[in-house]
Amino acid sequence: MAARPRTLPAAVAPVLVGSATALYVSDEFRWLAFLAALLGAIFIQIGTNLANDYSDAKRGADTADRLGPVRVTSSGLVAPRRVLIATWVAFAVACAAGAYLAAVAGIEIIAMGAVSIAAGVLYTGGPRPYGYAGMGELFVFLFFGLVAVNGSYYVQLERLDWLPFLLSIPIGFLSTAILVVNNLRDIETDRRAGKRTLAVRMGRDRTRILYVALLAGALVLLPVALIGGDGPLAGILAWLSAPLALVPTQAVLTRTDGPALNAALAGTGTLLAVYSVLLSAGLLLG
Repeated sequence: MAARPRTLPAAVAPVLVGSATALYVSDEFRWLAFLAALLGAIFIQIGTNLANDYSDAKRGADTADRLGPVRVTSSGLVAPRRVLIATWVAFAVACAAGAYLAAVAGIEIIAMGAVSIAAGVLYTGGPRPYGYAGMGELFVFLFFGLVAVNGSYYVQLERLDWLPFLLSIPIGFLSTAILVVNNLRDIETDRRAGKRTLAVRMGRDRTRILYVALLAGALVLLPVALIGGDGPLAGILAWLSAPLALVPTQAVLTRTDGPALNAALAGTGTLLAVYSVLLSAGLLLG
């Protein structure tokens, strides 16, 4: 429950796309590096979710009237110390994966992993959590889009190129959309708790527009990225995921209740997962 599996597609998707792009560009592929990157990304996400569960409870942001799933720390299901220990165990697993990647692809991976873990902890932790200042969406776009896709590409070929950079933008958009749904659902309880998320700052209507813009942007920018990065047009297979956007978009635009928006969050995660798998398949076919 604390690991929040509905958010894990945001960790898996960029690794798939970055790795598939590397395989399209080069016939050589480091399978162990791929598995280590996947493991590291998943456990950074899990550690971030656990850290947020702990920090939000400590700050009093997770109240009994929130519409989202039960948080284990604030509800008393798990002692805060155990959640904190689990957080650092998750980050330790990610660090072990990062150590292997650094051995095969260079010390730069250590810096990338350290910054990613710091961003996860400081989202709701530390003296000035950026998630409470309306910057969560920006950091999700950066780390689950630009950093994760290009980092996964880098551990394969030890260089950066335009194709993974351009493809990281739509992946970042869809990852950000997951957080937008989350913050839209919690807009009232976050406002009362003094948590000034982007949704609280923008209001419900403009947050809904942002969600639609992110989904539309991921679809519209795909051919631009493929053509601009000299990628295979077979990557347009990702457009087949578009129907999966209809149900969560309808919920985001018309509903305010927790169950509907929780389903929209899960649906957005499914959209990201299918989009990424189809894009990766298109890259491999190309």
